[in-house]
Amino acid sequence: MSRYEQELKWLAFALGMGSTIALVQDWGPWPMFLGLPFCLLWIYFAWLHGERQLKYINILFSGLYVYGIARYLLGT
Repeated sequence: MSRYEQELKWLAFALGMGSTIALVQDWGPWPMFLGLPFCLLWIYFAWLHGERQLKYINILFSGLYVYGIARYLLGT
């Protein structure tokens, strides 16, 4: 995976931008669908190694995204 790390950083950037645009444009659940893989990439690569709390913040956000996506898919 580290072989593709630079490409995955660009993918994470695109997902983050897409999530932000979806949030601003009020495009339903798309911020969650785009934000979850963004957070998972950050967790996996642990970018910004000097900022360990950032990994735990992304774990927290991932849990919230999974919860929100599950609520959306279950229609509650």
